[in-house]
Amino acid sequence: MNRAEWVTVIVAGFVAGTLDIGAAALINLVSPGRVLRFIAGGLLGKEALAGGALVALLGLVLQWAMSLLIAGVYVIASRWFPVMRRSWVVGGLCYGVVIFLVMNYVVVPLSAWARFPSFTATTFIANLIAMLVFGLIVAFSARIKDSKLLASRTDAVR
Repeated sequence: MNRAEWVTVIVAGFVAGTLDIGAAALINLVSPGRVLRFIAGGLLGKEALAGGALVALLGLVLQWAMSLLIAGVYVIASRWFPVMRRSWVVGGLCYGVVIFLVMNYVVVPLSAWARFPSFTATTFIANLIAMLVFGLIVAFSARIKDSKLLASRTDAVR
């Protein structure tokens, strides 16, 4: 990846990942610290919920790492499929659905939680919307990166 793509991944990953923590706290009516301990529970199991600041910090590191990975996958895929940058809204919404499905039906079941999600209609919709927004942030960031690269290439030709 070039420098602009790395910057895109970092900005999109941190912004989307951080907002996702806030969204999860609002959806579940819990503190962001509780969300972070739940995330850490993916490695540590149920004991993480009783953990303190270090467990929450682990959850934050895990959240950001996963968010950077998710953003990186989109940026790399958008190299192969430029339509993902041109039609960033559609690309972001589709990616949001993929993120929702993978996180809930692959990652969480394979984690220390080892469970499939149980949603109410309201929490299903709220969680899906959160992942759609996550996908839109990543796709928009990739689009911005693409626009800046195109502008600099145009300037170089002049």
